[in-house]
Amino acid sequence: MVPLDRLQQITERFEFLEAKMAGGAEAGEIADLAREYAELKPVVGEIAEYRQLLDDISEAEAMLADAEMRALAEDELPVLKERLPEVEQSLRLALLPKDAADARPAILEIRPGTGGEEAALFAGDLLRMYQRYAEARGWKLDILEQAETELGGIKELVANVRGEGVFARLKYESGVHRVQRVPATESGGRIHTSAATVAVLPEAEEVDIDIPATDIRIDTMRASGAGGQHVNTTDSAVRITHIPTGIVVTSSEKSQHQNRAIAMQVLRTRLYDAERQRAEAERAADRKSQVGSGDRSERIRTYNFPQGRMTDHRINLTLYKLDQVMQGDLDEVIDALIADDQAAKLAESGM
Repeated sequence: MVPLDRLQQITERFEFLEAKMAGGAEAGEIADLAREYAELKPVVGEIAEYRQLLDDISEAEAMLADAEMRALAEDELPVLKERLPEVEQSLRLALLPKDAADARPAILEIRPGTGGEEAALFAGDLLRMYQRYAEARGWKLDILEQAETELGGIKELVANVRGEGVFARLKYESGVHRVQRVPATESGGRIHTSAATVAVLPEAEEVDIDIPATDIRIDTMRASGAGGQHVNTTDSAVRITHIPTGIVVTSSEKSQHQNRAIAMQVLRTRLYDAERQRAEAERAADRKSQVGSGDRSERIRTYNFPQGRMTDHRINLTLYKLDQVMQGDLDEVIDALIADDQAAKLAESGM
């Protein structure tokens, strides 16, 4: 049973926000009030449905004492009670604490791991997979920094992904992605295993992280390219070093001004994510199994091309639809990860 006193507190808070926004809120409060109101609105909708169902069940049970209404009540009660577990579960999920970063855009980083050139080629495959997934969901993926190998693989990729629910879904992609296949560079037909790492960070805003000018060192340099017409002949590339942490960020677009802005954006995001990771580690040191923990050293998934199989090791999910997955069909695995994460949080909350 969901605690009714808690439901009442949430409803009263929602009604207070509604009244405050309707008249009396100061200009500086509006944004915060609107954000909280938007977060609570779907929860209050679930509460209203749950309460209405309880009321309907009570009324039907009372009708059992009325000889004229008994038959109707006996028909209605089983249907109402059958709905109750589903509505309760939906309400419990709505009451789970929200990750404040879920609604944010994300910074996506992809880098090859073990496996040399084949790992770099696989990193490129992962980029295309996420590009197709973003397109299917109506998101916008912009590449901020990309370094390629001579064979078209990726040495490093930093992209910005914007849209509804971006971080809420992509955060489960952080970790080591392993591939098993015959590389294009392999003449003997042998299956190789290589890997690429993916990091998905909630994009930080300037108000989230204050970076004093004394904490950074900015260097300009000539951008490297693939050769020929792509070689940058001016010192437009920017490298920013965050002195307290040693984090180094580079950007190599054509405009030095643009590069500074991109590099600062990525630096803020990495510092914000480091703070989130530290806080999460303190808050949930005993929750190592939670799929949303974001441990990027963890091998999370294997893509086996000879068998057409993708396995997510965190939830022991295997799908024999690797072609579709590589084309960006990721919803089935991400939905399963979200469901597992929610189940773990429900168990922890005791609801």
